[in-house]
Amino acid sequence: MNWQGKTVGFALTGSHCTFEEVMPQIQRFVDAGARVVPIVSYTILTTDTRFGTSENWQKQLKEITGNDIIASIVDAEPLGPSKLLDVLVIAPCTGNTTSKLANAMTESPVLMAAKAQMRNHRPLVLAISTNDGLGLNAMNISKLLITKNIYFVPFGQDAPTAKPNSLVARMDLIMETCESALEGKQLQPMVIERFNY
Repeated sequence: MNWQGKTVGFALTGSHCTFEEVMPQIQRFVDAGARVVPIVSYTILTTDTRFGTSENWQKQLKEITGNDIIASIVDAEPLGPSKLLDVLVIAPCTGNTTSKLANAMTESPVLMAAKAQMRNHRPLVLAISTNDGLGLNAMNISKLLITKNIYFVPFGQDAPTAKPNSLVARMDLIMETCESALEGKQLQPMVIERFNY
């Protein structure tokens, strides 16, 4: 696919352990010629973890994309009327975000951006990363699986013995999933073995 002239919204939520996998995927879109608009949840703005500081992740996002970060609901709201985004990716998409999205709750910049994208009937791509994907969050994932214009990056169990309810997307398939989504198709297979174990 030719990404020249396309605008990709790339939203991050608080699964900090996957950021290292996600950043190269943002770079792939930039290298392919897309304009990338970074969007973050409040967790990214305020939380330092053993996986890195908030300041460092924000710096990386700005350096890779060359754009300011959308970090408030007020700044995310115009994405609807402007129809700016050809595709919106939420990666990682936590169980918390999945739950709120499935139940129409809009209390963060990422969820406002998702609401704006759905309003415009444009593709929303979710790369889930949740410890309860096969637990209480299974019903929320199910609701989103049958929602028009929502597509999933292929996902599977990442640690079936230690964390049997945990599901994580293959972050290296984000671009391919977006390409399929822009054609109105779900990338297949969607449910995969996350790791060879």
